[in-house]
Amino acid sequence: MAKFERIYRWLPVWTQNLLVSIYGRYWHWARFGGNYQQHEDSYRQREGFSDDEWEAWQKKRLKDLVGICVRHVPYYKKAWSQETWQAALKGELSALPLLEKTALRQDSGQFLRQDQKPLIKFPFHTSGSTGTPISVVYTLSELRNSLALREVRSANWAGVSFDEPRATFSGRIIEHDPDEETHIYRYNRPEKQIYFSAFHLKPETAPRYVEALWQHGTKWLTGYAVSYYLLAKFILAQGLQVPALKAVITTSEKVTPQMRETMQQAYGCRVFEEYSTVENALFASECEAGRLHVSPDVGIVEILHPDGSPCLPGEGGEVVTTCLARSYQPLVRFRLGDLAAWDPEPCPCGRNMPVIKEVVGRIEDVVTGPDGRQLVRFHGIFVDQPNVVKGQIIQETLDTFSVRVVPSPNFGETDVENIIQRMKQRLGDNVQVVVETVSEIPLTKAGKFRAVISKVR
Repeated sequence: MAKFERIYRWLPVWTQNLLVSIYGRYWHWARFGGNYQQHEDSYRQREGFSDDEWEAWQKKRLKDLVGICVRHVPYYKKAWSQETWQAALKGELSALPLLEKTALRQDSGQFLRQDQKPLIKFPFHTSGSTGTPISVVYTLSELRNSLALREVRSANWAGVSFDEPRATFSGRIIEHDPDEETHIYRYNRPEKQIYFSAFHLKPETAPRYVEALWQHGTKWLTGYAVSYYLLAKFILAQGLQVPALKAVITTSEKVTPQMRETMQQAYGCRVFEEYSTVENALFASECEAGRLHVSPDVGIVEILHPDGSPCLPGEGGEVVTTCLARSYQPLVRFRLGDLAAWDPEPCPCGRNMPVIKEVVGRIEDVVTGPDGRQLVRFHGIFVDQPNVVKGQIIQETLDTFSVRVVPSPNFGETDVENIIQRMKQRLGDNVQVVVETVSEIPLTKAGKFRAVISKVR
C-alpha cells in the first residue's frame, strides 16, 4: 500500500480520480456485496427488541464470544487465569479484567482467532483518540456488518442512505501538496462519494468545497465534525450557497450546541451525531428525537467509577466495552479512554436502547496553519508509526510546533525525520517542528489524554 501511495502522489489529478473510482468499485463490493443484506435485515429486526429480548440476545452472544476467547485467542489463553476462564464462561463480565489499549497496540496479532484463516482481511490503522496507534483487523463479513449497522442505525435514522450521493471528511491524505488550493477533493464515482481533504480547509478554499457539492449532486454529509463546523463558518462568513442537503452525520468529535447551530444554519438541514470506534466496539447514533442511543448488538457498554463499580444514570465515568459485532479479533472489557454518562430519561422515540447523555472530551484543539487553514484530527501523523508508543502535538505559535513522543526502544532519527516531514506535508515547509522524547505525557485533571494542544486562538 505504501508503494501505491508513492506512485499515486505523482499522478495527474484526473488519473488519481480514475484510480479512486476503480478502487471504489472494489470497495463497494467489499462493503455492500455478499451477505451485506442479511446483516442489514438483522439490524432492522433487532431494532424492535424489548429489554428482555436484548438481555437474552447479549447473554447468548457473550457466552459464544468468551468461549472463543478462552479456546482460540492467544492473548486471553495466556492472560486469563483458570478462575477468570470459569467466570468468563459463566458470563460474569464484571469478574473479568479490563483490557488496556497498550496490549492491542503492542501485538494486535495475539488477539486474532487461531481457528480461522480468512481469505480476505481488512486492516485499519488509527492513532486513536488518545494518540496511541492501534491496528484493527476485520474479516469481509465483519466489514459488511459494520456498513449495514451504519446504514440502518445512522444513515436511515437521519433520513438518508449510502445509496445517495454523499461527501466525506476523513483523515486520508488525498492531495499531497499542502499549498494546493484547487484540487482539494477526489471523487469516487461508483459510490457517488466526494472525498474531501481535511488538510486544505481555509477561507480561500471554502468555495471549492461548496462548488464540489453542487457539481456532484450531494445529498448528505458525513465525517469529521470539526471539519464540517469550520467549513460552515466559512460558508456563513462568505455568504456561500449550498445545494439542498438532507442531513449531516458527524463522526470523531463531540458536537457542541454552538457547532450544531452553526452547521444547521450553513447547511440548511439537521445534524445527527455518531459516536463510534474504529474497533467497532461501541456504536451510538442520534435518533429523530435527538438522543444518542447505544446499539446493544454492537457491544456491551459499561460506564464505571475509578474503583470499577458501575455508574448510576447521570454520573460520569470511564467507558468500557465488550465488542459483540466482531469475533475474529475479540475485545473484552476494552478501555476506550473516553468519559461519558448514561441518560436517566427514557427516549420518546420508543426504542429500547440505552441513551448516552454526554460524551466528555472528544473535541480536539484545532490546529491553525500559518496561512489560516484549520485542521482537525491532527494526531493522524502518528498513524503507522510503530516506534511511537504515545504522541502529543503542541502548537506554540502559528508556525512553531512541539511534538512529544513516548518512544519504543527502536525509535530513532529516521522516526524523528518522518514526523517532521508529515507535519510539513500538512502545514507547509515554513513551519518549525521540534520533536522531543519523554518518558510520559501527563493527563488532564479530568483524567483525559490530549493528543493535540493549540496555544493559538
